[in-house]
Amino acid sequence: MSDRRLIVTAVGVSAAGDFLLWVPLTLHVQRMTGSGLAIAALMICLWAPIVALAPAAGLLADRLETRALLLWASLAQAAMTLALALAVDSLPAILALAALLGCGFALAQPAEFALVPAIAGRDSALARLNGQVESARYLGMTAGPLAGGALAAAGGTTLALVADAATFACVAGAALLLRTRRRPAPSAAGGRARDGAVELFRDRVLALVLGVVFVSLLFMSASITAEVFFIKGDLAAPDLLYGLLFSCWTVGMVSGALLAPRLVAPAAVALVALAAVGLQGAGLGLPTAWPVAAVVAAAWFAGGVGHGAKNVLARTLIGQRVPAATHGRAFAAYNALRNGAELIALAAGGLLVAAIGARATLALAGGLPVLAALAGLAAYGKLETSTWKALPTSAARAAPSALPGASK
Repeated sequence: MSDRRLIVTAVGVSAAGDFLLWVPLTLHVQRMTGSGLAIAALMICLWAPIVALAPAAGLLADRLETRALLLWASLAQAAMTLALALAVDSLPAILALAALLGCGFALAQPAEFALVPAIAGRDSALARLNGQVESARYLGMTAGPLAGGALAAAGGTTLALVADAATFACVAGAALLLRTRRRPAPSAAGGRARDGAVELFRDRVLALVLGVVFVSLLFMSASITAEVFFIKGDLAAPDLLYGLLFSCWTVGMVSGALLAPRLVAPAAVALVALAAVGLQGAGLGLPTAWPVAAVVAAAWFAGGVGHGAKNVLARTLIGQRVPAATHGRAFAAYNALRNGAELIALAAGGLLVAAIGARATLALAGGLPVLAALAGLAAYGKLETSTWKALPTSAARAAPSALPGASK
């Protein structure tokens, strides 16, 4: 199997495993404690390390051979999941082991994404591989909860956790088979943990795109709390339609992830990424003006296309514009940025639903990112204009790579 297929498979299986773990473990803690605080503590233990450990994890990804880091992190996660399967009767043990698993996530994710540019090589190949990787991630995110729920129902939490350990072992196996080696550059030895965040915002175009992505996530992720109330309340949808509407978004995400690399030229990655943020927000917010199932389905498919394209293009832009020696730290910082925004938005979403209702919350969650995208597009236009004015006429004609959206 080629390295491209191995990394795509590893990311898809990893995403499925993450959600296969999350569903049965959440159900188990809810049954065991009946406490919302216990569920919140579990979520914090699993996901907060991705934010808190991002600088150190990214530095490790740049200072160590990255394939080996992914291999050992995955093996450690498999061991922790098996230990979790033996400790399901103790909430303190569950939380402690969940925190250790979260540390494994923090190490494995930047290793996975730093390997993608090393495997892809050229900018055009990088966009295509990012599209395949993101599609595999979305499919894993869809299959994982279904498999987790089915396994939990069939054999209890322990069976689901053993199956999850097997997914981590599969990721380790894929890492072992990879021929690509991403060895640390000499400059990485003297690098700092914060260099990933510095690199993300040193480049004006990258800083602009990621700033818009961050602001949009602060609002869009608030929709997670509101969607169930909007669909069940404003639409009065039955459970089957509830699931079908969510699948429209997922199918759109896969479509956007696969189409964006084929249709977007390397020089237009930043521009289209900003437009994709606007499409995602519009798809989320527009149905609140006309809450009809067919409208929601079409709009959510379009929003999913924007969501998938945005994720692929943002990761491609990082691969293009950040030096390869700091890819581990850059992707770790990007993961921390995204997860931090989503944690804030999830908390805010519950407060907004209680204060202004689900429909108004969804309108804000979609509408404000559209405004952020429009502001970002206007700012990008000014950057493009200033760059062309700064170039001599002959250079401007001969050097399209000098444009803000061009690859380096």
